[in-house]
Amino acid sequence: MTKRLSSKHKVDRRLKVNLWGRPKSPFNSRNYPPGQHGKSKRGKTSDYGIQLEAKQKMKFYYGNMNERQFRNLYRKALSKKGNTTENLVGLLERRLDTVIYRAKFATTVFSARQLINHGHIRVNGKKVNIPSYSVKEEDAIEVRDKSKELTMILGSLVNKERDIPDYIQMDEKNKKAQLIRVPKFSEVPYPTIMEPNLVIEYYSR
Repeated sequence: MTKRLSSKHKVDRRLKVNLWGRPKSPFNSRNYPPGQHGKSKRGKTSDYGIQLEAKQKMKFYYGNMNERQFRNLYRKALSKKGNTTENLVGLLERRLDTVIYRAKFATTVFSARQLINHGHIRVNGKKVNIPSYSVKEEDAIEVRDKSKELTMILGSLVNKERDIPDYIQMDEKNKKAQLIRVPKFSEVPYPTIMEPNLVIEYYSR
């Protein structure tokens, strides 16, 4: 767990967006960077700075992966056939912690990661405690029986902040979910503008 995890809302103000679309984000009331000179920071951002910011937004959105993990995903996306931008988004959306978050078993991708780490999630009947596990379309993902009444899971499922996207099939009664297809970038319900093409440009420099 990184130090940034405990102060993730500061990321919203640093990147000047409500990254996860949360109503309690401090960016909603203080839409300027943190720090003594946050309000007075001005100046034109370079192309590199714009690309870096796009990369930071995506990296933080998916749970603040470390740089090595994120770069490796880019390399994997680059090596696959097809559009590298779509490949990168597809790899990110296939992560188990992302699928758990999309299925609304958790209110944030951080709490989704916690559920997985603590052994509450089964994939095809077997415990998987690796948040970066790559989900296949035929995989059956479920909350283990002893965890189905956890307050954090029940509370997240009734939360109205966001909807379950069409590419996730959900059996709420039995706490089961399935990634029925890898989504296109245009299908992913980002609460703020994401620019994965700039992420590709950043790593291609």
